[in-house]
Amino acid sequence: MRLLAVMAILGLSFEAFAGSSYFQPLDVKSLHDFEVQREKKGEAPRFAVPHKVSIQPSWEKAKSGYVWTHQVTAPNAVSLNFGFSKFNLPEGAELNIYSADRSEFIRPFTSADNNAAKELWTPVIMSDDVIIEVSAPAEVIDQVEIELGQVGQGFRTFGQSTQKAGSCNIDVACTDSRGWEQEVNSVGVISTGGSTFCTGFMVNNTNNDKTPFFMTANHCRINAGAAPSLVVYWNYQTSKCGGSRDGKMTDFQTGSVHLASGTKSDFTLVKLNSQPRPEWNVNYAGWDATETGHATPAVAIHHPNVDEKSISFENDPAVLSSYSGQTSPGDGTHVRVVDWDKGTTEPGSSGSPLFNSSHRVVGQLHGGGAACGNDLSDYYGRLNTSWKGDGTKGGSLKEHLDPGKTGRMVTDTI
Repeated sequence: MRLLAVMAILGLSFEAFAGSSYFQPLDVKSLHDFEVQREKKGEAPRFAVPHKVSIQPSWEKAKSGYVWTHQVTAPNAVSLNFGFSKFNLPEGAELNIYSADRSEFIRPFTSADNNAAKELWTPVIMSDDVIIEVSAPAEVIDQVEIELGQVGQGFRTFGQSTQKAGSCNIDVACTDSRGWEQEVNSVGVISTGGSTFCTGFMVNNTNNDKTPFFMTANHCRINAGAAPSLVVYWNYQTSKCGGSRDGKMTDFQTGSVHLASGTKSDFTLVKLNSQPRPEWNVNYAGWDATETGHATPAVAIHHPNVDEKSISFENDPAVLSSYSGQTSPGDGTHVRVVDWDKGTTEPGSSGSPLFNSSHRVVGQLHGGGAACGNDLSDYYGRLNTSWKGDGTKGGSLKEHLDPGKTGRMVTDTI
């Protein structure tokens, strides 16, 4: 009820006209105050307010078949994104999304984007006035399945949170990341449900076959219902160390299938609908699920406040603990970074991998108090705990990351 009450005061009214939808500007101040409280509780940060809609095509005859256009306007929105609750295109049909002034475009969506969920969730487009256009040849028009089910009205960019990422964060473009380039390329920033964001990473398996497994934190709320809405942005990072925040969001892929989650170690594993494109140079992170794999100096690669990608260093061995525990080993479900020596993490870093000195993942970020200017700890859901899980296929990594039942508990990045 509290969320609904807050939504009511944020100016979330919606009007639909023939061929267009209009959303009132958001009350950004009230929304900001609400988000501050959410993030203090460890909730995944939000970048957009989701609006449920039900908009189906109204076809018009065109030279080469049929076309449907729909304009979405939300004054002062920093971005818009779209969730199609029905999506299945025949060969020859195409969905295009572009700003009304044609200065911003998303790549065309075609039958190659069809998936088992019959949904499509788009990346953000940096405009407050957008055209959705679907075209199809006359002979396949009856095979088009499409319905717009959600509009995400953006109130901040991926580089803007309730506070900007701290100055102690180290861009992966800096020389500090030298030697970690392979692991840097396994990490991406993600959005879920067209409204929340976290960090995640591609993960290898014992077959070394590049199955597109992807891991993040359970509290990022990617369950079976939300998995189709996952959008991964690769290579969102600065071009120069300490330079302008010029990260690009053009290397993206959308959609996944949920495989496993666990609350004890706060992990989620999904399988992306497709492999990342070769030109994106995405790697699959190796991991260490052994009892002692964590006990080395550690490196984190993440998106602090969903800013461009950063890297952080802990020179002392990480230790086992309970979540938020101050003693070791506690219940042993988490790997504790006692205090970062270089860099830090922040909201938005959730789900990011912690690597040991052998460049293998030993956990994903659950939470903690670390920030620029303090020596507080961070807690990573222990990969060894996630590996064992609760004994079910849906509650452990082992069933998926060791498909051949080899018994191996270590892999390298590929």
